[in-house]
Amino acid sequence: MNTAFLSLLLLLCPGVSATDAHDFHVSKCLMEYDPEGQSLQMSMHIFLDDLERALQQRGHDHLFLCTPKEAADAEKHLEAYLRDHFRLVVNGEERAFKYWGKEISDDLSAVWCYLEVGNLSEVASLELTYRVLFDTYRDQKNLASLVLPGQEPGMLFFQVGDETKGM
Repeated sequence: MNTAFLSLLLLLCPGVSATDAHDFHVSKCLMEYDPEGQSLQMSMHIFLDDLERALQQRGHDHLFLCTPKEAADAEKHLEAYLRDHFRLVVNGEERAFKYWGKEISDDLSAVWCYLEVGNLSEVASLELTYRVLFDTYRDQKNLASLVLPGQEPGMLFFQVGDETKGM
């Protein structure tokens, strides 16, 4: 839907908000292998309101992620959520990621989470389970962008019922 059409629709239909006209749930993860550091580095972008809702469903209210009022245990709950919803099998072996932290996106609408799997001399095969927000939104879509040495950059698409992919 182009911007001009959306603007016209909002003008002609009072009471309809931009979120009503364009309500979607998506996250993305940028994954790149660093041969020098022998690690798979990941940057995950998740909309903040969606993430806070998912954490609330797990009983963690009032975390105020990425604000001056952020709860002292917010980071711990976020990391635990990611560990439950994002898993990697690299070269046939399940590998835990290191959670490096998070930061607010430039537009303040999302959070970037930084993850890494180290001690990888190569990435010959990768299986990814990417279920972030699937238990919160049935229409959630997740995209993983992969940059691995010797391969064309690739993209994996995940949705409810189709949450594990390999390459």
